[in-house]
Amino acid sequence: MPHIVIPDDFPAVMGASAAYKQLLEQAPVSYYDTLPGSEDVLIERVQEAEAVINIRSSCKFTERVFAACPKLKVLSLWGTGTDNVDLVSAAAHGVTVTNTPGVAAASIAEHCLMLTLAVARRIIPVHAGVVAGQWPRGQSVQLQGKTLGIIGLGAIGRQFAKLGQGIGMKVIAWTMHPNPALGFELVELEQLLRTSDVVSLHLRQSEQTVGFLGAQQFALMKPGAIFINTARGPIVDEKALTATLAERRIAGAGLDVFESEPLPAAHPLTLLDNVVLTPHCAGITPEVLEAGLALSINNLWSYYAGNPQNVVMPPKP
Repeated sequence: MPHIVIPDDFPAVMGASAAYKQLLEQAPVSYYDTLPGSEDVLIERVQEAEAVINIRSSCKFTERVFAACPKLKVLSLWGTGTDNVDLVSAAAHGVTVTNTPGVAAASIAEHCLMLTLAVARRIIPVHAGVVAGQWPRGQSVQLQGKTLGIIGLGAIGRQFAKLGQGIGMKVIAWTMHPNPALGFELVELEQLLRTSDVVSLHLRQSEQTVGFLGAQQFALMKPGAIFINTARGPIVDEKALTATLAERRIAGAGLDVFESEPLPAAHPLTLLDNVVLTPHCAGITPEVLEAGLALSINNLWSYYAGNPQNVVMPPKP
């Protein structure tokens, strides 16, 4: 059996799962429920591993890590994000990288809808007003008949688009790989930004997408528009977004991801009353956790069966 290492499960999700209990019955596992804290400690934990199941994006698999771990053959990521892995180095060192696409799509799409409704209906300030003995009314925006602009038609973007249609919104989309068969009206990015009442971001973070939306793009949006981000914080110029919101150049934003996580105390976004902020939790439900963790394990067995599944980056031949 391969030597499997789980280098960082803090706070624990894998260790408490049914999937992990089944894994222990199949293979020996070196399991850590504490933060590595440094690259040196991460290397120490995975240096003898042939297979790694990585739970946290805080573990950075760099060229140095791959070079220091010559036995490593497969890196199974829980989740879809790969911004914590040097994929080129992985391939060069003969490491197959897999992830768990699609398992969180429904949960994240529901979270997008929740954020959209919460901002449009001004739920947080209205709730605070009622608690304070006030009776604030007439501050809500109806979404039926409005336009939802989806940036990125991956599994999550498509799922949220369907939910938007379900509440009567018109859906338009821009995606890096346009395909009319996806079933949504495709438009240029500038048109999407200018005409959408809600703009929701669903791109994967990469060298091509860091800073993808900035001051220039936010300036194109309607004054009454709502911006939603459940993708990755660095895809957005956070300072530009904060200034746009503070100056009321758009109506509001619902954000689950940030440039720095956890969000620092007294961050400028926390001082605004036209935002709804959540702690990168859109894809964290019991159902998603179990399905994703089980898939991260199954990806290992598929690799060892000679039929790798959900491969992000194969090794160089």
